Amino acid sequence: MFPKGFVWGAATSAYQIEGGARADGRGASVWDQFCTAEGAIKGGEAGDTACDHYRRYESDVGLMKSMGLKAYRFSISWPRVMPEGTGAVNPEGMSFYDRLVDRLLEAGIEPWATLFHWDLPLELHRRGGWLNPDSPRWFEEYAGRMVDLLSDRVTHWMTINEPQIFVGLGYGTGVHAPGQKLVFAEQLLIGHRSLLAHGRAVRVIRARAKRLAQVGWAPVGRVGIPITDSRADVEAARRRSMEIDAKAFWNNTWFGDAVCLGRYPEDGLRLFGADAPRVASGDMETIRQPLDYYGVNIYSGEPVRAGDNGEPVGVPRGAGYPQTAFGWTVEPESLYWGPRFLYERYGLPIVITENGLSCFDLVGTDGKVHDPARIDFLTRYLRSLRRAVRDGAKVTGYFQWSLLDNFEWAEGYRQRFGLIFVDFATQERIPKDSAAWYSEVIRTNGGVLGPIDDRPESGTEALRVTVVSGTKPTTRPA
Repeated sequence: MFPKGFVWGAATSAYQIEGGARADGRGASVWDQFCTAEGAIKGGEAGDTACDHYRRYESDVGLMKSMGLKAYRFSISWPRVMPEGTGAVNPEGMSFYDRLVDRLLEAGIEPWATLFHWDLPLELHRRGGWLNPDSPRWFEEYAGRMVDLLSDRVTHWMTINEPQIFVGLGYGTGVHAPGQKLVFAEQLLIGHRSLLAHGRAVRVIRARAKRLAQVGWAPVGRVGIPITDSRADVEAARRRSMEIDAKAFWNNTWFGDAVCLGRYPEDGLRLFGADAPRVASGDMETIRQPLDYYGVNIYSGEPVRAGDNGEPVGVPRGAGYPQTAFGWTVEPESLYWGPRFLYERYGLPIVITENGLSCFDLVGTDGKVHDPARIDFLTRYLRSLRRAVRDGAKVTGYFQWSLLDNFEWAEGYRQRFGLIFVDFATQERIPKDSAAWYSEVIRTNGGVLGPIDDRPESGTEALRVTVVSGTKPTTRPA
């Protein structure tokens, strides 16, 4: 089983489930605008209605309670509570989150609030968005308003979800909102401003929370997976997980080192060169605020072996290797090595803030949704996570993505990640077989998962975690 007090939850985000895009004074976000662009979203779809959670939140909380969820990670729609992004608040929007938190607590479910899951207010985008030097201050103001409203009941906070993705896809490739293709230096500047916003938000949470706050964030995790447990392959996988090897954001350390160690990594600075943002006096002190946990979203990983000089070499998967409906390879050991490597580097308790898969789910002739592939996937991943805990990684919580089938960004409604099936025409909810299975995982604290699956190990070549935060990680024989 998992450690006593382990947090079992599910996660969602505002734009993906709430709907009510023009209801009760909500302002527009960059995603509202992006969805109107021809060809931006498959099928020309949008999150205008999504799962209609804005109107159906009480029954959705009832479903969470019936599943036995201990915690629920949700995001707050910045333009719903502050339509212009700054200044006046929207009472109806504030009331929605006030009521949602109350219903969660009445159901015995701990709310975990994420401040930013990509829905930047459109009015702030028109003022330059994250390129505007005032953007960290805007975010601080917004964070303060939410802390003032909810911190008498909400004690778990996350600042920003997946900065690597919202910067790289929103301002680099342009496949996510706001659909821009900026030069790399501007992308890095946006990343730097988002990190300053994170730091300011952490400070305001600490300063104004009415109850003792637990604060973290939720970056995406890049995980190298060694193809054997030899020291050489493990070190190569660690390097792949922690190195910056391309002018892109698909890495852990450009953002993670700044937040946890107060500096940008040297390999990134060398590679990015003149594109790297100018770090003003005090910036890193603002960014590096004490965190209570390191949240990370992990779905897959990259198989790696050691090359002739120990350098990481990617090992392609063969034809027919298992994939999700999204085309991501199924890599259960990403939930073993990812938490291990991140805990080694940063020394913070790890919370898996997202993990799951998209399946081709449909309603059967019996009116039920049978999703054995999801149950198998989660069983394998959670066994790997439990093995990471056994081998020394401090992991304190797990949030399955996602509670509901929802609007999957540029994919529209084609990717179903939910434990609960949503008929988007009728808004009917049907808990899938995986929802009942996950209830048992929670009830038994992971006992239903069965024995830990260990890969064949090579005697003393197997390694256990040793944390040396802020320095080069070390290992020791098991």
